[in-house]
This record gives sequence, C-alpha cells and structure tokens, in this order.
Amino acid sequence: MSKNIINTNIRFNLDNEADRKAYEHLQSMDRKKYKSYTKAVVIALIEHFERQQRLESDAYLETREKEDMFLQKVLDTIEQGLKNAGNIGGLIQLLSASTGQQPQVQHNTEEDTNAALNFADGF
Repeated sequence: MSKNIINTNIRFNLDNEADRKAYEHLQSMDRKKYKSYTKAVVIALIEHFERQQRLESDAYLETREKEDMFLQKVLDTIEQGLKNAGNIGGLIQLLSASTGQQPQVQHNTEEDTNAALNFADGF
C-alpha cells in the first residue's frame, strides 16, 4: 500500500499574537476530537479557505449568518420562556371562562418598547 505523505514544518513566533494564539489552540485542543496536530490543522485550513471562497462568492453570507444566530437565540429564549411558563396560558383561559370576563391585556408603553429594543441591541 503506497502512502502519499508530505512532511512540512510550522514555526510559531510566540512574540506574534496570532502565532501565539494558534499555538495555544493546538496545545489546548480536545485530544479525543483531534487525535493529532495534523488533523486539527487540516480541518482548520479547509474550513478557513472554504469560508473565504464562500464569502467571495456571497458578500452577504456573514450578515445572514449573524442574523440567523440572532433569530435562533430569540427562538430559544421564547421556547425556554414558554417551557418555564408551563400551562399558564390554558389556566388564564380557564379562569376567564369561569368568571365570564376577558383577561385584561396590558398595552406596551413607549418606555417598554424602548427597553425591549435596547435589550435586543445587546445581542
């Protein structure tokens, strides 16, 4: 069985911040996930250059990715809030049906709207 293997060296200048960070990542990598430096470097190189190619062909890719992450955070937060609320919605409907009254709906004030927008800007 023939192996096509190329051996190369990588030097890290620890006085250079980017080199130092790369070296630290290699030193602290998960050895169960990456069995060797070679595997980690191969994956990192492929991901980096393929992402660069995607960005060159789609200038808005990064913006869409950020929007998708933001929307996912919003959906996760809403879902978690609904789980924490349990069955309160059904309880409110049951109580309003038994009293014959509609639950009072609190309308948002401009201050509430501004607070919500400020919170969303934090993401």
